[in-house]
Amino acid sequence: MARAMLDYTKTVLKKVSFDTKLFCKEVKKAISRLQPGEIEELKIWLKSFITDKPELEQSLIYLKA
Repeated sequence: MARAMLDYTKTVLKKVSFDTKLFCKEVKKAISRLQPGEIEELKIWLKSFITDKPELEQSLIYLKA
């Protein structure tokens, strides 16, 4: 079940990646809902996902907390 939440989060983030503000909001929401291990997986996925989208790099600040 937990894996499904991580996959769902990735799907949502892909869909809202056109809007930086909305993307950051969804990252913040995901961090509050996911387990610590899943957050680490999300962090790895995010870093690879935003390599060609520099405007989304500011979302990484929520993962440093």
